[in-house]
Amino acid sequence: MSKNKMALFKRYRFFIFMLIATLIILLFKPALGLNVYHVAINSVLQMLGVLPPIFILIGLLDVWVDKETMVKYMGKDSGIVGILLGFFLGSAAAGPLYAVFPVAGVFINKGSRLANVFIIVGAWASMKIPLLLFEVASMGLKFTIIRFIMDVFGVLIIAFVMEKLLTQADEQEICQLSKKMVE
Repeated sequence: MSKNKMALFKRYRFFIFMLIATLIILLFKPALGLNVYHVAINSVLQMLGVLPPIFILIGLLDVWVDKETMVKYMGKDSGIVGILLGFFLGSAAAGPLYAVFPVAGVFINKGSRLANVFIIVGAWASMKIPLLLFEVASMGLKFTIIRFIMDVFGVLIIAFVMEKLLTQADEQEICQLSKKMVE
């Protein structure tokens, strides 16, 4: 096997394994196998409905916001403004969690502080405004406020601890990987 084929196989080995496993399920339990493929196809279609608008918005962000502005508001010296902006961007965002990673890549490439990017990801995962409104209606205001405050502190602690644990080499590797991802 050539190096290119081996690299391609290595890259897609999990997908190939899962394809074989689901084909075996389809062979021995046809109803369950059809359900597996039905769910997989629906998930892919849902993802295709979400990602193009996200990529368009990322492209606009990349073109419209220059690096100096991003560094000013989200960079190393942004302070509380960067933190608040990170919380706002993460909470106001729409879409599933997997949509935040290309967004995070653009922010990293534009010179944002890693802790601020981690705050965006954390807020996107746990503090979306529409979900908070649903939570108030179903769980009550007191529960929602307590959980929200815990999320704020949790996201902040995780973001700053992660940033402190990363070495300079780790930061450079993250920046290089994000540049590859956006290209």
